[in-house]
Amino acid sequence: MTAGGGGRLQALGTALRRWVDSHAGIAEHEADGPLRVDWLRVAPFLGLHLACLAVIWVGWSWFSVAAALALYLVRMFSITGFYHRYFSHRTFKTTRAGQFAFALLGMTSVQRGPLWWAAHHRHHHAHADEDQDAHSPRRHGMLWAHVGWITARANFPTRLRLVPDLAKFPELRFLDRFDVLVPVLFAAALFGLGAALAAWAPGLGVTGPQLLVWGFCISTVALLHGTFTINSLAHRIGRRRYPTKDDSRNSWLLALITLGEGWHNNHHRYPAAARQGFYWWEFDPTYYGLLVLKWLGVIWDLKPVPARVRESWRTERAAA
Repeated sequence: MTAGGGGRLQALGTALRRWVDSHAGIAEHEADGPLRVDWLRVAPFLGLHLACLAVIWVGWSWFSVAAALALYLVRMFSITGFYHRYFSHRTFKTTRAGQFAFALLGMTSVQRGPLWWAAHHRHHHAHADEDQDAHSPRRHGMLWAHVGWITARANFPTRLRLVPDLAKFPELRFLDRFDVLVPVLFAAALFGLGAALAAWAPGLGVTGPQLLVWGFCISTVALLHGTFTINSLAHRIGRRRYPTKDDSRNSWLLALITLGEGWHNNHHRYPAAARQGFYWWEFDPTYYGLLVLKWLGVIWDLKPVPARVRESWRTERAAA
């Protein structure tokens, strides 16, 4: 075997290992490399989309469709409330056990580990709509901002230097490194539940493969693209209340899709707040869910939006 052939086999082996161990043969400095698609690395991501076509063979049932919708909503909340407002911005407090539970639930959304997600998002806020922003429509176009960025090799490493407050927890580092573990177990659990219901409650018309396709594949793909709209559409459609340095906008439609994340211009004006709908009429279900968790004693110290910040648009708009 030639040296070149050996090098290619080694690279192939490393790429395959990263499907299981996302830190295998990877260095944090690679995050500063060129934006090139790593087709082998993203094969499972593409396969998840193709798997949705299996609905042609597995059919549907009211139970499976309802499960897909419910899992979309629960897991969207896990991204908006936990990955975003907790891990990325630390807008409230919880226990270490609660933090771990939030991470586990968030990982069922198949958006990688909490450290990767938070580090990437903090980097986005530091460079919003600048050249370094991985998913800026202004800099890279709508398609890349929506989904292309997640396929780039440079965006795979976790920038641990940006999340020192989270990286000190070994359990979070483990989940971040083996970020495929929870999604696989979650998918297997859905298949098992569907198979059990087929045997114990055949009147529901659900099967293992059917619940896997609807509850995992279809629901997850919808969840991914719903989340991605904030990277792409939330910088192109809607209104700008605050003259921030980026292109962030407020959109009630995106707020509906993402449980309140559509108030993106509000968020870029003051990322430290647990609430993104700054006014009572701005629908923010994630914030309402966090209030319930606060009432239950699971979380506390939700950071508010200061009145001076909320009303600053009047003077800022005049100055702009």
